[in-house]
Amino acid sequence: MYQTTYHRASSVDEAVKLLSQADDAKFVSGGQTLIPTMKQRLAAPSDLIDLRHIPELKGVSVSGTMVRIGAATPHAQVAGNEALKAVCPALCKLASHIGDPHVRHMGTLGGSIANNDPAADYPAAMLALKATIHTSKRDIAADEFFAGLFEIGWAVGLKYTEGFTRLLPTSLTVAAMAISVGLLAAAMRSLPLGTAYAIWTGIGAVGVAAFGILVFGESASPARLACIAMIVGGVVGLKLVSG
Repeated sequence: MYQTTYHRASSVDEAVKLLSQADDAKFVSGGQTLIPTMKQRLAAPSDLIDLRHIPELKGVSVSGTMVRIGAATPHAQVAGNEALKAVCPALCKLASHIGDPHVRHMGTLGGSIANNDPAADYPAAMLALKATIHTSKRDIAADEFFAGLFEIGWAVGLKYTEGFTRLLPTSLTVAAMAISVGLLAAAMRSLPLGTAYAIWTGIGAVGVAAFGILVFGESASPARLACIAMIVGGVVGLKLVSG
């Protein structure tokens, strides 16, 4: 693990301010993905901003059929919330089967969603529930937030189809393709065509490249990482100038 500077934020505003002041900061809450990645020296943030002590990011509140879950709420709290069980027992059931007890008491809903791993549980649940993701700047419908998720899935799946000769990988890959295009169409309802498509392909390109580095041991040379960073910068820039 490389050297980093630790900060404990006490409010969302403080966390945003710390992020803007650092060279290459990362938010951390449960740290179930980020910390192991740092230990392997695959990530080297200049600063870590701890979100675990921000009250407004914690807890589950239920009002009728409307549910709000704070980003820093551990999976175990989601699984054990009685009010949530009464209106959405499936989400509690899902949370109760994530990882092991250590992961459920440390990992958070916000971290899982932000990490956007195709193998994770929460992203699919957010899509099925038509959830809205609230950030410090805007509210994002789940189908827009996860628009590129299944593009990563089908692109990775192609590697296992062996030229579409294996039935199960081929079936899963084709299904992921269909879902991916469907989510792109949904995102286009609220985003300009060029922006939606750029985000869709950008997430897919970066996600597949990262998957190749982490899972298949592909090159993580500085030049390759710089190119991936430029894709991310281009997609973010396009979204910002598109309003």
